[in-house]
Amino acid sequence: MIRRRRPATDEERALFEYVLRGGDPSEPAKPEKAKIEAEIALTKPHRPPRRPTGIDGRTAERLRKGLIEPGASLDLHGFTETAAHAALTVFLRDAARRGVRLALVVTGKGSKSVSEEPFSLGLEGRARGILRTMVPRWLSEPELVRLVADVRTAHRRHGGAGAYYLYLRKERQT
Repeated sequence: MIRRRRPATDEERALFEYVLRGGDPSEPAKPEKAKIEAEIALTKPHRPPRRPTGIDGRTAERLRKGLIEPGASLDLHGFTETAAHAALTVFLRDAARRGVRLALVVTGKGSKSVSEEPFSLGLEGRARGILRTMVPRWLSEPELVRLVADVRTAHRRHGGAGAYYLYLRKERQT
């Protein structure tokens, strides 16, 4: 049986570093909180801040279970990459304008390539499932990122790994 250590907390790390620098462990004089946070920030890798999704825990759980029905859906099967990008853009603008909160985009999983397949025509080197790969990238473009609050893989009943739930932001009243 393999035992795994639990990761140290930020406070434990800061205390450990304090003791290593010569502090007294029997009576630890805790450094100020700002100093601890500064030391922690230097040791952690930089991660960009996450955007607020606009989804509360209850909604996220209902999405995970597939209990929310999408208000609009788009099936991209058979689209070329360029046509799919244009269709997605028009679809999201229209859905946001109509006040749809949950949209479903079906991309498909992509076919599996078998190299021993007869008459493969050398396609085994080509990427499969290009729309499945590209949709999340397109959604991070400035034009679409302002419309979409969250992107998740759809529940099995709505397409599973071959589809995405797009939780749209509420339209701001001006």
